[in-house]
Amino acid sequence: MYDLIDKAKKYIPIDNIPIIEEALNFASNAHHGQKRLSGEPFIEHPIKTAMFLADLNLDAPTLTAAILHDVIEDCDVDISEIKNRFGSDVSALVDGVTKLSKIETLNNEHVRSNNYDNGQSENIRKMLVAMAKDIRVVLIKLADRLHNMQTLHAHEEAKRKIIAQETLEIYAPLAHRLGMWDIKWQLEDLSFEHVAPNDYKNMADLVASKREERERFITDKCNIISRKLNEAGINAEVSGRPKHLYSIHKKIEKYISQGKEFSQIYDLLAIRILVKDLQECYSALGVVHSIWHPIPGEFDDYIANPKQNYYMSLHTTTMMDGKTPLEIQIRSHDMHQVSEYGVAAHWKYKGNQTKDMVFEEKMSWMRQLLEWQREVSGSDEFMESVKTDIFQDQVFVYSPRGDVLALPATSTPIDFAYHVHTDLGHRCIGAKVNGKLVPLYTILNNGDTVEIIRNKTSRGPSLDWLNTNLGYANTANARSKIRYWFRRQERDANIQRGKDILSKEIRRLSIKMDEEEITKLLRFDSSLDLLLSLGNGSLSSYQLATRLTSNDIKTVEEVTENPIITWPSSGIEVLGVGDLLTRVSQCCSPIPGDKISGYITRGRGVSVHKSNCSNITNETEKERIIEVGWANNVKRYPVRLRIEAWDRVGLLRDITNIVSQEKINIASVTTTEHEYSSCSIYLTIHTEGVSQLSRLFSRLEAVEAVYSVTRSNSRGESSENKKVSTG
Repeated sequence: MYDLIDKAKKYIPIDNIPIIEEALNFASNAHHGQKRLSGEPFIEHPIKTAMFLADLNLDAPTLTAAILHDVIEDCDVDISEIKNRFGSDVSALVDGVTKLSKIETLNNEHVRSNNYDNGQSENIRKMLVAMAKDIRVVLIKLADRLHNMQTLHAHEEAKRKIIAQETLEIYAPLAHRLGMWDIKWQLEDLSFEHVAPNDYKNMADLVASKREERERFITDKCNIISRKLNEAGINAEVSGRPKHLYSIHKKIEKYISQGKEFSQIYDLLAIRILVKDLQECYSALGVVHSIWHPIPGEFDDYIANPKQNYYMSLHTTTMMDGKTPLEIQIRSHDMHQVSEYGVAAHWKYKGNQTKDMVFEEKMSWMRQLLEWQREVSGSDEFMESVKTDIFQDQVFVYSPRGDVLALPATSTPIDFAYHVHTDLGHRCIGAKVNGKLVPLYTILNNGDTVEIIRNKTSRGPSLDWLNTNLGYANTANARSKIRYWFRRQERDANIQRGKDILSKEIRRLSIKMDEEEITKLLRFDSSLDLLLSLGNGSLSSYQLATRLTSNDIKTVEEVTENPIITWPSSGIEVLGVGDLLTRVSQCCSPIPGDKISGYITRGRGVSVHKSNCSNITNETEKERIIEVGWANNVKRYPVRLRIEAWDRVGLLRDITNIVSQEKINIASVTTTEHEYSSCSIYLTIHTEGVSQLSRLFSRLEAVEAVYSVTRSNSRGESSENKKVSTG
């Protein structure tokens, strides 16, 4: 309690301290005798929440509200009493946080009733709208969530995973979006421990096992940089920056998926250089590049081009001693404050008009939330816009006139068209990127010039653009406008379109259910409402397939046998990443159950040996030996597909390529030629579930000359003329 007051006195005017002291006494009395699940006195939670905010130098009303944030919900205290004692500013903050807490309680009911997603959507919707009104409400909520995550072990395992997953998907990205790096990485690591405990342990063991060697390396390089900067007359603070467990995990996943090699030892740390001002940032960069050679393509200037959360820094990766890459970040002390504390750094500059204007500019994206609140039809659609258009990173592209447009990462030409103007999206029939015709599902990259080819008349969008499996429209902004267009179409046309989609999906999955049964299963008031939702795009074919089978392929009629249990191609996990770029060494031929180790080869991924193999025990480059383990068994189910198509050169090749890209194993292929150059192709595949299967259907239907893809219940198709041109 006294630690909080001492910390607050360091930056809060002495006249404002009494209100914080009064709040501490009031909350202590209100929570007297209450304990948390962890066993500690309840008052410890609001005090710790306020301590986190004091570390960010938040103002007195925010600290006061943080101390009081649970008294309305958990004690016999009314909001009017808070207003009378502490003022309207504090009571408004307490009321905002209390309302969010009540929504979270509702979420727990949704968890028990297997309807968690709707509750979560409504929670985040309310939270972000509250944030648009007063950012301090969400800063208190983030601090509250941080302390709850630190004491999460007191909950049962199922609830721990749910809370940790929500934190990883929503609260950590929100902290990132607000530029609050310090809270972001803590939330990520705490969530990682509960969401993927095995991966977390692997990563923690790896970091611990190499700590001394890593620290010696970084200390040596920091000393070299400090000496050179002093010689250049630059007074800098040089230190090693530890990369946190979750970020290491994601980085390793990314590297392996790209087929890149990496050094586990040296990639766990980066060096950070803090200097006086902007000019010295670039001077320090020149000094660093004069010491070590920069790696081409590994330089980012976030000072000239700040991130949307106003993060500013220079990032460069240099090659140490000709063999070891090391990331170096360079920024001023002011930039560092913003990068660590994000929008919370605003309170350090209270009263400075320039800083206040910058703060308002930073918060401008939140003001859009109130507009989106009015435009979208429900919580789920609002949640979709949050996850895609707010929490994702951005890509910057050019219009044909040279205008720069910022779009969410993974945007396509269709997203670009709808971003420019709704009518341009509706008229879009093609696109050129950097002067070349490209498919409409092409992902845009930084620096691309995008030109939309439009129809002279507004023919309207295609319903396929809403199919997430096909990847045409990836932003909520575009999808919302497409859905709105379909909602405005004639009712009869939408109903007929819905009937066609429903019939097609039932035929695809071989489900024996009628329209009324499906209406009840999906909880629509009537079959007409169901068909209208399908016809206007509110309910996609992918969502329909997922709900019909409840993500369990065994509910589909064809599969009656036991699932096939298969190992992945190598059956090996590298640092929790999974079955990627690994091969079993022939010198010792380990099998599941053997204790194994991995060896990073040059250009051939990870070679796996028994841990006592002489090639491992006698290896001189110990840094290339990593921890690996046998993967968990994966359940896959046999499904037979029937593909009807017009025969052409390369047809079978294109189909099998699609299946391979989806990482689905083909057990058998049978083909039958018909009259008029048509053919049937029967595939037996091993799939993990209906989500994967539905995505495969959509992609196969998009193959040129394919006009039908369905589930096949027949085991004895004709064997005549079983040949298709493969090109």
